Amino acid sequence: MSDTPRIIKKYPNRRLYDTATSTYITLANVKQLVLEQTPFQVIDAKTSDDLTRNILLQIILEEENSEAPMFSSDMLSQMIRFYGNAMQGMMGSYLEKNIQTFMGIQKQLQEQSKSLYGANPMMNTDAWNQIVKMQGPAIQSLMSGYLEQSAKMFVDMQQQMQKQTQNLFTGFPFPGFGQGGGAKSDDK
Repeated sequence: MSDTPRIIKKYPNRRLYDTATSTYITLANVKQLVLEQTPFQVIDAKTSDDLTRNILLQIILEEENSEAPMFSSDMLSQMIRFYGNAMQGMMGSYLEKNIQTFMGIQKQLQEQSKSLYGANPMMNTDAWNQIVKMQGPAIQSLMSGYLEQSAKMFVDMQQQMQKQTQNLFTGFPFPGFGQGGGAKSDDK
């Protein structure tokens, strides 16, 4: 397998051209590349700009318009609120690490099912979905514990940053700063 990503060109007429197969493809084909973990890059045919993120976001948008969206309106609203926020960069990293951890948990569950059932070719996606449904409460409990730990780590990180900021600015003549974070009662 080559480390060089497969190049897909996006033309002004919105068509996607796969240079590896010399054919036009659809977003569904690009989604399949993602599922197969095939490295690829989408570039604008005119400007050579990297459009990979844009195409991936289009795929997510299509998936979210399906019958079983992954994100609630509340979650999407919360994510939007982080744009422009001082924590924006940290939130992206936080979400990425959480998804990696979730994928690790999923891999562990799959390996455990393989140890129980062997590398049975009959264990297809439908069978795996049935196992997950049967083990739903256990998985929910596992995920709840993980999410609680994750939330605590995020709050701890935020508090540590506040302390570091306070320590950084204690030498500046801000009334009350560095003394518990609030203003003195006689400063009104």
